[in-house]
Amino acid sequence: MSGPRLVLATHNQGKLRELRELLRGQVPGLDVDVDVVDAGALDAPDVKETGLTFAENSRLKAAAVAAFTGVPAVADDSGLAVDVLGGAPGIFSARWAGAHGDDTANLNLLLAQLADIEGAHRGARFVCAASLASPDGSLDVVEEGTLEGTLLSAPRGDGGFGYDPILQPLGMDKSCAELSGEQKNAISHRGQAFRALLPHIIKALSPERH
Repeated sequence: MSGPRLVLATHNQGKLRELRELLRGQVPGLDVDVDVVDAGALDAPDVKETGLTFAENSRLKAAAVAAFTGVPAVADDSGLAVDVLGGAPGIFSARWAGAHGDDTANLNLLLAQLADIEGAHRGARFVCAASLASPDGSLDVVEEGTLEGTLLSAPRGDGGFGYDPILQPLGMDKSCAELSGEQKNAISHRGQAFRALLPHIIKALSPERH
C-alpha cells in the first residue's frame, strides 16, 4: 500500500513519537517511521474543538482528519480536572487563562485560584480521550485514561508541559515534570488511553482485516 496508513490528528511531534513507539513491531509490514504521520504531513487543517467533553473533541478531530486525508486517523484530547473546581479547567485546560497554549499563564492562574485550598482538598487528575476513525465512518472508537494526583502549591520540575509541574501522582513524591519520560509514559493518562486504543488500531491496519 502506497502512502501513509495512519495519521495522528496533531502537529505535536512528541505525541507522534509516542504513537510510533506503541505501534513499532505490532503490525506486519508497518514501517511506523514512514506509514504513521502527523496531520501536517498530509496538510490536514486544524479541527475546532467544539465538543463538551474530551471524548467528543477527540472523536470530532479523528473523524474530520480521516475524512480529509482518506487515511484512518487517531486523535486525542486531554486536560486537567480539579475536584474543588467541579472538574475545571477540563476541556478548557489549554486556554484557562485566555490565550490558547500559554502554559505559564494557565498554571499561574490555577495556582492563584487554589491558593487558600488545603492539601487534603487539592485532588485532581489528568484525563485523556483517544479516538480512532476511518475515512468511511465504519470505525468510531474512543478510549480514556486518567492519572490521579494532588496539586502542589508551586511548580516543580523542568520536564513535561502544561500542568505537569504541579500535579503529583498519587503514591509518588515527584511532580509529573520531575519524572523521566519513561516513568511518565508508564502511568500517564495519554499512555493509558493510547494503549487501550492500540488493539483497535492494530486490527484496522492488519493486512488480514476484512
